[in-house]
This record gives sequence, structure tokens and C-alpha cells, in this order.
Amino acid sequence: MKGQRTGALRRISWTTLATQVLLWGYAAIVLFPLLLVVSSALRPTREIFKNPVGLPKSPSFDSFVRAWEQANFNVYFFNSLLITVSSVLLATAVAALASYMLGRYTFTGSRFLTAYFLAGLMLPFRLAIVPLFLLLNNMGLIDNRLGLILVYAATGIPFSIFVLSAFFRQLPRELSEAARIDGAGEFTIFGRIMLPLVRPALATVIVFQFVPLWNDFFFPLVLLRSTNKWTLPVGMTRFFGEFQTDWSTLFAGLIITTLPLILIFLLATKQIIAGLTAGIEK
Repeated sequence: MKGQRTGALRRISWTTLATQVLLWGYAAIVLFPLLLVVSSALRPTREIFKNPVGLPKSPSFDSFVRAWEQANFNVYFFNSLLITVSSVLLATAVAALASYMLGRYTFTGSRFLTAYFLAGLMLPFRLAIVPLFLLLNNMGLIDNRLGLILVYAATGIPFSIFVLSAFFRQLPRELSEAARIDGAGEFTIFGRIMLPLVRPALATVIVFQFVPLWNDFFFPLVLLRSTNKWTLPVGMTRFFGEFQTDWSTLFAGLIITTLPLILIFLLATKQIIAGLTAGIEK
């Protein structure tokens, strides 16, 4: 018995070791291009041509200053941040309220409303660009950041309702009933009791909206005309044309563009994992 148990433990340890080696190897492969970009952004262009994969001899942030000031990254970054954050907050707020009603209550037309919202997941939103353009043009929202915010918010609502309604549906009804007995109103129950309990789902929804909106190129290109309203993906096209020979500045611009995505993943990873794995142990 001892020999069998020892052999099983050895097999488990070898399996764990092999798994860790594979994961660390994969992490190294994924992180190497990122580290190469950071290293290149801290070196002058002539040094990059001499030794493309080398480390910076004397690290300098001059390329970041050029990208931020001369390439108008300060304007593009502000526009992207304003539009993306506003869109995500608006879509999440609307979806949270709708999901709470659809997930916690059954009323006439609730199934139809749920199907109506979820139908937005099946239809590619870009196919409606012509009627959408005409609608925004009649409303005077072409070349207006508000128009793009409303479009982005509308695209994020179906997915947010799909995720949040499932979480609200799983919460015990005894919590809301006990709060009503204590005299709490419906908005108090929603804001102080129910919403904190679905925090992992909120983090998941926010991240899954933020990433594609931050990287979106299509809608800003079609709906925004003024260069001072461009977002980072559209501004990058002009940036690559102006600084195509200045590789150091190009790499610095790439880092500025991807840094918010890295930060939001680092800050929300725990909540995302909790949201994606919720209910597995049940």
C-alpha cells in the first residue's frame, strides 16, 4: 500500500512540475514581445537598428515625450478614455437596472424583453452602420463624441444583461424579502444589497466591454471627422505615417495605447476569475 501511495504521489508531483514548466514557458513566450517593445521604446532608433533584441544602454523616456506631445497622443488618449469609460459606465448602469428587473421578477412581457435584449448578441452591429449613420446625422451627432458614446453603450447592453441577469437570478430571494420587512425600498435593496453581491459579474462585464471599445477602429473612423476628436486606434494610422522611420517613438506609442488594457486586467483579474467560475462549486 505504501509503495502504491508513494508512486501515486510521485506521479502527481511530476504532473504538477510538468504543468508549471509548460505554463512558465508559455508565459515567457507571451511576455517576450512585450518586453522587447518596452526595451525598444527606451532606446534611440539607431541603437535599435544596431541591436534589435538588446537591452537599453542608457534608458530614456524621450520617445514617450515625443509620442505624447508631437504625435498628439495626449488628445487621442483623452478622447479614448472619455468615450470608452463613459460608454462602459452608461451601458453597465442601464444593464444592471434592466437585469435586476428581468432576473428577479416575472411580469407580463418579461420573457419578450429578455429575448429582445439578447437578440442584440446575434446581430452584428456593424451591419446597421448606414441607418445608424443617417439617424445620428439627423440628430446632429455626427462628429460628436456623445453620438459615439451612445452607439458604444447600445452595443454593450445585450451582453451585460445576459451576464448580470443570470447572477441576479441566482441570489436568494430571502435577502430582498428581509430587507423589505425592515422597510427598505426597491432602490435601496438594489443598490446596497443586490449590486454588491454581483460585483464579480460587474467586473467581468466592464472588462469585456472596455477592451473591444478601446481597440475599436471602425465606428470612430466613420462617425468622427475632426482630428481633435479621434480616438487612439484612428490616431495610430496617422501616427504610423508620420513616425514610420522613428521606431523608438512608434514603440512608445504602442505602449501608451496598451497600458490601460494591462492595468485594467491586473486590477480586475481576481474579480473576473470569480465571475467566470461562479457556480462551479455548486
